Amino acid sequence: MNPQAPGAPRSVEELEHLLSAPRDATIEALRQTPGDIIVLGAGGKMGPTLARMAIRAATVADGNRRRRVIAASRFSSAEAAAALERVGAEVVRADLLDLDAVERLPDAPNVIYMAGQKFGTTEAPARTWMLNVTAPALCAQRYSTSRIVAFSTGNVYPLMPVASGGATEATELRPVGDYAASCVTRERVFTLNSQAWKTRVAIMRLNYAIDLRYGVLTDIALRVHRQEPVDLTMGYVNVIWQGDANRAALELLPLASSPPLVLNVSGGATLSVRSLAEGFGNRFGVAPQFAGTEAADALLANTSRFHAMLGAPEIPVATLLDWVAEWVRAGLPLLGKPTHFETRSGSF
Repeated sequence: MNPQAPGAPRSVEELEHLLSAPRDATIEALRQTPGDIIVLGAGGKMGPTLARMAIRAATVADGNRRRRVIAASRFSSAEAAAALERVGAEVVRADLLDLDAVERLPDAPNVIYMAGQKFGTTEAPARTWMLNVTAPALCAQRYSTSRIVAFSTGNVYPLMPVASGGATEATELRPVGDYAASCVTRERVFTLNSQAWKTRVAIMRLNYAIDLRYGVLTDIALRVHRQEPVDLTMGYVNVIWQGDANRAALELLPLASSPPLVLNVSGGATLSVRSLAEGFGNRFGVAPQFAGTEAADALLANTSRFHAMLGAPEIPVATLLDWVAEWVRAGLPLLGKPTHFETRSGSF
């Protein structure tokens, strides 16, 4: 673990540099998994910094050798694609629902699968099922001889009693709503293909990655700063710095197995939304306003297995609170994509 957290980023460039910083364990993981890396769904909120981290880690791991880091996505943002090209990624524009496009994707022994849809499910559930099930099926078959780290979500679990410490990887999956159900099916697709072709897979059930431009902490901070009520209906959360989540994805590559390794990835603490709001209130010098009351259960994951295998996240929650507060106070850029973490119905 780093003895001291880095200073707060004060620009998008500094933020993305921090989010893409590998650690020694990340570099070692890529030494153990030689060959090109393809990031499928690299155009989303998290994909660009993960691809950049892969480039930075591979540069150190490979020495004078050169491997490709391929970023594949529809890339609705031309700037996102150009930014990846500037840092050395090979950008491939592809619709992962198009069989011909998937078959034309470059070969790669190492795959990070990040594509999917959450928001907009209520209005277009059929598209969510297509993106979360059909696209993984096509890509799993295309890369059946590769290692695959497949992103999933803690939404596959039921709401857990707050005192329980959260769902473990052995907890029965009881998804609520179309989004969560489609994510369970996505996991089943990767598992079935792992069984059929002995594909090495790691399934990463991620709970609330924190970038300063979006995320649960940014949602809460904005409400406190604007003196808007903070909804306490989902009164407890897990969070993890997105850079730590990026590192976890790359460090899982050499651990992929058949049958798949399944791992909850988040911070270790069960965090009170009320306490987080009060922490931001102290930093902003305002008294938070609240709406609703805390339920006895919440969407929570037990991450003890993750911490035992890969180590605890390097950026502590107190540091994240400081960074988010400074970012919001300074009026720095936001993505404008609320997490809707307070949703208990499974509708997104």
